[in-house]
Amino acid sequence: MAAPSNGGLALSLAVERFPYHRPFRISGHVFTETALLVAELSDGAHRGRGEGAGVYYLGDDIGHMLDEAERVRPAIEAGATRAELQRLLPPGGARNAIDCAFWELEAQRAGRPVWQLAGLEAPRPLPSTLTLGADAPAAMAEAALAIDRAAPIKVKLTGDVDEDLARIAAIRAARPDAWIGVDANQSYNLQTLPRLMPGLLGAKVAQLEQPLARGREADLDGLERPLPFVADESALSLGDTEALVGRFDAVNIKLDKCGGLTEGLAIARQARALGLDVMVGNMMGSSLSMAPSYLVGQLCDIVDLDGPTFLARDRHPGVVYENGMIHCPQAIWGAA
Repeated sequence: MAAPSNGGLALSLAVERFPYHRPFRISGHVFTETALLVAELSDGAHRGRGEGAGVYYLGDDIGHMLDEAERVRPAIEAGATRAELQRLLPPGGARNAIDCAFWELEAQRAGRPVWQLAGLEAPRPLPSTLTLGADAPAAMAEAALAIDRAAPIKVKLTGDVDEDLARIAAIRAARPDAWIGVDANQSYNLQTLPRLMPGLLGAKVAQLEQPLARGREADLDGLERPLPFVADESALSLGDTEALVGRFDAVNIKLDKCGGLTEGLAIARQARALGLDVMVGNMMGSSLSMAPSYLVGQLCDIVDLDGPTFLARDRHPGVVYENGMIHCPQAIWGAA
C-alpha cells in the first residue's frame, strides 16, 4: 500500500466475519458470529493493523463502525496523529481499530514493540477466564467439565433468579475448586438482586459483574457489597471511571468500549489511582483484538480474553490458551 503523495497515511478498511462454533447466549441476546472492522495504516514503508468488534448494546455495529472510520479518513490521510484521533472519534469500535493500527505503525517506525512504547514491562502469560454462555444448568455443568480445568470460569446469567441459582449450583457441584465469577449483563434490579446474593455467596462466587442496568448506578449507593461488584456496561470510557468509586469495586476495560489501547491504558492507571481493581475483557474479536487487550491485561487483576475460543476459525498466528493461561505471541500484533 502506497502512502498518499501529501506525506500522510493511507487508511485501508475491511470487514471480516467470524462465525462461532455454536450460538452464544447472554441476557437478552444470542450471538452466532462477530463482524469485525479491520483497519490498516501505512506510510509506504511501515504498516499497523487494528480490529474493532463494536459495542452491540450501543448500536455500534459494523455499519456504524465503517461510517465512523470513513468520516475521519480525510483527516488521517492528511496526517492526523493518534493523539488527535482521540478527539476526532468518540469511543467505540472504529476508534479502537484505528487507534491500535496507529500503535503498531508507531512500533514499526520506532523499531520498538508496542509494550515498550506503552511503558510496560515485557508481557507475561496471564490467567484468563473461559466463559460459559447461559444455558440449562445441566448443560452448563457439562460445559464446565469440558473446558481447561486450570482456567478461571466466567458464568453468564440472565436475570431469572431461580434459573441463575440453579446454574451456579450445578457449575459449583461440577467444579468444586474452580474460581467462578458471574456476569449479569444488566439483568437484575434492586428487587431481584437480594434474592441472588445468598446463592452467590454460598457457591463461593468470586465477583459479580454488572448486576444493574447502565444508568441505574445510583441505585448502588449505600448497598452492601458482600462480594466485589465489577462495572462493565456502566464504565464505557475514561470519563466514567471516577463515578464508579463507592458503587463498584472494579472496572472491566474493553477496548471496543473505550476506543482503543490509548484510552484503555489510561483507564487502568486511573482506576488504580482511585483504589479500584482492574479487569480486562473483550467483545468477542479474533486474536488481533486480543493482542492489544493482552497488554492492558498486564496491569489487571482479572483477565477475560477468551473471545477466539468461541470462533469456528481464528487468525494465524493466534493467541495460545494452555494450562489456564493466555499467551499472546508478539508475531500476532505490536512487533517492531
